Amino acid sequence: METEMPQAEARRTRSGGRSARRALRSAPDLSMLPALRRNLPPCEVMDPSQVERIDAASMAILEEVGVVFRDPVALADWRRVGADVRGERVHLDRGLVRELIATIPATFTYRARNPDRSLPFGGPHAIFVPMTGAPYLRDLDDVRRLPTLADLEMFHKLAHMSPALHSTAHHIVEPMDVKVSHRHLHITYSSMKHSDKTFMGMTTSPRNAEDVMEMCAILFGEDVMEETPVVTGNCNGNSPLVWDEVMLGAMRAFCRRNQPVLCSPFVLGGANTPASVAPAVAQLNAEALSALAYTQVVRKGCPAIYGHYLSTVSMKSGAPMAGTPEISLMNFMIGQMARFYGVPWRTSSLLGGAKTFDAQAGYESATTLSAVLHAGANYIWHAAGWNEAGMHCSVAKFVVDAEQCAMGYRLAEGIRWDDFDEALAAVRDVGPGGHYLGHPHTQANFERAFFMPRLFDNNSIEQWQAEGSQEITARALAHARRLLSEYEEPRLDEGVDEALRDYMARRMREIPAVDALNNEY
Repeated sequence: METEMPQAEARRTRSGGRSARRALRSAPDLSMLPALRRNLPPCEVMDPSQVERIDAASMAILEEVGVVFRDPVALADWRRVGADVRGERVHLDRGLVRELIATIPATFTYRARNPDRSLPFGGPHAIFVPMTGAPYLRDLDDVRRLPTLADLEMFHKLAHMSPALHSTAHHIVEPMDVKVSHRHLHITYSSMKHSDKTFMGMTTSPRNAEDVMEMCAILFGEDVMEETPVVTGNCNGNSPLVWDEVMLGAMRAFCRRNQPVLCSPFVLGGANTPASVAPAVAQLNAEALSALAYTQVVRKGCPAIYGHYLSTVSMKSGAPMAGTPEISLMNFMIGQMARFYGVPWRTSSLLGGAKTFDAQAGYESATTLSAVLHAGANYIWHAAGWNEAGMHCSVAKFVVDAEQCAMGYRLAEGIRWDDFDEALAAVRDVGPGGHYLGHPHTQANFERAFFMPRLFDNNSIEQWQAEGSQEITARALAHARRLLSEYEEPRLDEGVDEALRDYMARRMREIPAVDALNNEY
């Protein structure tokens, strides 16, 4: 027999229900955005003859100057395909280079642990990826300190909850409380456990890269890896014109398992390239092409990504700079070169050189984000948290950068025309002197009509003061705490989780435990 609910209880339930519904309506949608399909025309700063001039200069560098491959396996591989190998220097015929890079897929799909978060990649599609490699962080109290594994896990959780971030990267910060020789295992596991988005794999040594491949095989299965990419590696060149044994060995580990690597010359413009934009790009292009070609020597048809890290060097201090006009120009040029060769390309975005999350950090980051979106980049790395030239990852900057990626995403989607006729009908309904706030078209479209940043304050100064006069860093840190309090772990299959842990335990028994700080065994 049903009993009547007391009136006070009923009132509480109804009130709570309305309140819950209001909270649900005002809560941010944390669903991951699909891969960005760019509808902005790319900014092309070179005419076709200039693109061909860069190509010809790069090919001449490859043929006449050559590239050093400090790796006996790579040298043997190059001899096998007919390259001119003189000691460690490999001279690459342009016909051979063109033949090899022609087999790189222009597009592919990244398979995520959650299949609903798999991503088309290349062509018009782009993804945003957080920064990696910071030896310090600015934490939830904005204190600069050494990171721990718990800090890395925190950033992986924040990346998981950021709609415009499509990846958790890998070592967003270096977990200094983990033995350095075991670190890659914990980093990979954290990426797999705390998010079901795609991620990056460590390439700090060939054997570490093999460990990443084995852990990916446990998570996804060997057959899946043969069919589609599940992880991304990064291999940095030593500009000018050197690839070393560590990077080449890691590259082979990924390529043999059909997993893409970013072939990334590390450019400090004016220090390890000529002090001029166009010649610097010609050198960088030669370096990237040599590595892209080598991926196809290892395994023809495996995916690979034209990469780079761009910075210019202060001619006064020698320090790397972010957000300079020349970096934007080089991004535009590299985008054109990648499209000329028909390969996807990686860039870096939202880079800051400031020591705190200040106006300098904001200006530098916004300048770079705008440039890479207009340049047509596919793999937009270092897109959240980067400051102090990559020396620290800021929690506050991380969450604001993630929202900036969402704003950039909306910009790059281009103009929407689907409600054009309905909106024009509203003009007739409202007429001269009226307003649109209560019109059905506005009510139906206000949430998507204009991007409304949650972390920027656009209220009156009186309301801002009444709410505590919080500046952006304080608001961002409060937002990060809210996100972390609401985090729900996307559970790993128990059997897979156990297999991953077993693999890590076995490898940690086998690998000498080198201490991260004093290098003692």
